[in-house]
Amino acid sequence: MLNIGCHLSCSNGYLAMGRQAAGLGANTFQFFTRNPRGGSVKPFDRADADALNAFMQEQGFAPVLAHAPYTLNAASGDARVRDFAFRTMREDLERLAHIPGAMLNFHPGSHVRQGADAGVRLIAGMLDTVYTPELPTQVLLETMAGKGSEVGGRFEELRSIMDASKAGDRLGVCLDTCHVHDGGYDIAGHLDDVLGEFDRIIGLSRLKAIHLNDSKNPIASRKDRHEKIGRGSIGLDALVRIINHPALRDLPFFLETPNELDGYAEEIALLRAAYRG
Repeated sequence: MLNIGCHLSCSNGYLAMGRQAAGLGANTFQFFTRNPRGGSVKPFDRADADALNAFMQEQGFAPVLAHAPYTLNAASGDARVRDFAFRTMREDLERLAHIPGAMLNFHPGSHVRQGADAGVRLIAGMLDTVYTPELPTQVLLETMAGKGSEVGGRFEELRSIMDASKAGDRLGVCLDTCHVHDGGYDIAGHLDDVLGEFDRIIGLSRLKAIHLNDSKNPIASRKDRHEKIGRGSIGLDALVRIINHPALRDLPFFLETPNELDGYAEEIALLRAAYRG
């Protein structure tokens, strides 16, 4: 079975997202843990989380993916910004501990003229600070497009964070197809070569989820602008090869394409029809 979902708003609660995902033909979903451009968050509702858990078990859902806010930057040179990242991720992990199997994805951050090595050290330090044995949720580093001073535009940078952190196998990777394409990895023309490089540097066993997005930009543009499935420079054929690749086909896929709900439903149906299960 193709495990696929899209990004949903958590404004109506956990169970509402589960029901909405099922109505779209999905069997998983992604959501922001809080305001993506700020830091505000609704009070945690344990009963709502329990209701979602029961619904997902009943429906046979794959694990869901929570996305940390864009404002989280553990690589910042500003101690106040780093403190926000520490507090936010710790609180998110405490909440997600009540949703078994859920994973937390985050953008590693921007070093802002400090250099990538300093950024890697700061990100690993945050992870070691917030990760404690009683918090079971797996954290995923997202592959980035490499714009500006982003950390994570190359597989080697993600590996460096993993090596510098004491979190070990509790750290995984979420591969964003638009980001790696815009970062210069030719997933459309040479998917096996890219996966071979990923396996050599990071290890395919650390790949836990995929953001499935087309791109508005040519390869190596380093711009990060998502496009609807089949309407961008990656193309439908290449994205279908990704969902059917033996090393990837059992992973959960999450659409972050510029769509309303009806558009997501169409893309989910399109990809399910193209999946060779």
